Amino acid sequence: MTDPSVREPVEGYVRQREKGSRDVTYPASPEPLAVPVYDNHCHLEIEDGPSTGSGTVGLTLDEQLERAMAVGIAGVVQAGGDIESSRWSAWAAASHPRVLAAVAIHPNEAPAYAGAGRLAEAIAVIDELAAQPRVRAIGETGLDFFRTDESGQPAQHESFEAHIALAKKHGIAMQIHDRDAHDAVLETLERVGAPARTVFHCFSGDADMARIAAERGYYLSFAGNVTFKNAQNLRDALAVTPRERILVETDAPFLTPVPHRGRPNAPYLVPVTMRFLAEELDADLDELCAQVAANTVEVYGVFED
Repeated sequence: MTDPSVREPVEGYVRQREKGSRDVTYPASPEPLAVPVYDNHCHLEIEDGPSTGSGTVGLTLDEQLERAMAVGIAGVVQAGGDIESSRWSAWAAASHPRVLAAVAIHPNEAPAYAGAGRLAEAIAVIDELAAQPRVRAIGETGLDFFRTDESGQPAQHESFEAHIALAKKHGIAMQIHDRDAHDAVLETLERVGAPARTVFHCFSGDADMARIAAERGYYLSFAGNVTFKNAQNLRDALAVTPRERILVETDAPFLTPVPHRGRPNAPYLVPVTMRFLAEELDADLDELCAQVAANTVEVYGVFED
């Protein structure tokens, strides 16, 4: 039952992903996993499949979760990136026992809130959402020097440190977005002190960074891009990451794993990435799934209370 204190998002709220000439049909479901795991980071409010023409997503949230459960995905962490998507994430988690939420202002959104106390106001909204029992992480937050130039970086730093403080205040995990900002992210975490459960969402560093992160007790979450031909750095990072620090995610609808790259991603495609991880690590698939599932629960807590 939905918590009556949770504000339902604006009716029909959905974010559109640019489709262009891509194939936007969903791939067929992979062979189910024998041991269930969790998708620890996705954006199910973003429409990327064929539209129904009625203002709803190509796959509804219920359909996403049903497809995921059918192939051994026991739950998902739905991540926000601005106020509205964070509200949607909190609502989805309160409404569905297989969904937990992460809420935040994405680093690329932070510069838009700069000045006149607007960032503080936005952080206050995230603070309020983070108090809800099924919001289990602050995220995604961090630094992105790829899409934001130097003029916007002070706002990113201010926002990142404010989100770190929120994760500590509420005693929940933090999901980090780090793009072309590895050294700055690690320095910030070391300087201000990382939350007890810190996750590098869609880890994008190399083996050296993976070693540093693991030594500090951070978790590394691998997405479908680990399967890409040009992502040897990610496979090198995976090879040196202790298995008790590995998580898996889709970042859906983005980063669809090979052989479906370019098509819409969804939690039901996690088994493709899990099988790739097991092959790369020369690990027993069931044992690796059990470890990754245990890691996920260690970070976020149980999904179904």
